[in-house]
Amino acid sequence: MSIAILGAGVTGLVAATRFAEAGYAVTVYERAETLGVGAASWLAGGMLAPFCEAESAEDSIIEPGLSGIEWWDAQAIDLKCRGTLVLAPWRDQADLKRFARRTRDHERLDGPGIAALEPDLSGRFSEALFFAREGHLDPRMALDRLAARLMTVTSGEAPHLRFGMAVEPATVSADLVLDCRGAALSDEEPDLRLVRGEMLILKTDELTLSRPVRLLHPRSPIYVVPRGEGLFMVGATMVESADRRGPTLRGIAELLNAAYALHPAFAEAELIETGAGLRPAYPDNLPRARRSGRVIRLNGMYRHGFLLAPSLAEEALDIAKAFETTNWRQAS
Repeated sequence: MSIAILGAGVTGLVAATRFAEAGYAVTVYERAETLGVGAASWLAGGMLAPFCEAESAEDSIIEPGLSGIEWWDAQAIDLKCRGTLVLAPWRDQADLKRFARRTRDHERLDGPGIAALEPDLSGRFSEALFFAREGHLDPRMALDRLAARLMTVTSGEAPHLRFGMAVEPATVSADLVLDCRGAALSDEEPDLRLVRGEMLILKTDELTLSRPVRLLHPRSPIYVVPRGEGLFMVGATMVESADRRGPTLRGIAELLNAAYALHPAFAEAELIETGAGLRPAYPDNLPRARRSGRVIRLNGMYRHGFLLAPSLAEEALDIAKAFETTNWRQAS
């Protein structure tokens, strides 16, 4: 079968890669002129943290999340499996205990244990949780690599990824359509809501971290993800809103204050970038693969795009195979 995929965010690119691996003829249509424009996944932290995410989601997220880590590792996209460190200021240790109760597969660390993992945090925190089986990647590098593979074609073929093409499922020519346009479909799916998030990227040579750090700050919990060369992505704002504006002063100020609470070195950091985007989510904050006719909608990634995109693509592949078998029987 020929497969048309609408949207070149992480959901669309992972699905395209998986379907191409399975031998299908795949074409991805992206309405933007370049990769990343308007895509929530371009602003993502790139954390692959199924155990931490289970704190606010169902335990069912863990197994597909672990499979997602294995999938990204197999793609040879500089995946770093160094775990996740979860901290709280001394006055908010109750939040750390609550986080521990709602999660599993973690190790409790004291001050020296924290310093052994992250020397630059020595003396700043007395307790932490360490989730050793989690990982992280640079989301932009990962999307670039997947897109580059789809753009590599042999002589005489059209590229498998086409930019500047805003097509609709009803008009695109393909045996099966995977609609991965995310937030753009919020008006068409009544149970899909939008969750606004803001992020920033800081640069400092005064601090080194080897893994993502989550700070359970009372007003604005954050995660800080090292990107290398002194760059750190700071995020975690979540507002139930469909507001499509750019970053707000309040949102960025909260992220900056929480980053400073993690380490004072961020006070002198250079502010490289800010961003805001909308995450599509269903009521349980877990994604869905839904088929209607020849269209399969993959949506509701919430903040689990990189973590769960591989398992959702696998689910879509199973649906496609069943669809293909049914059509073959009817044609026979």
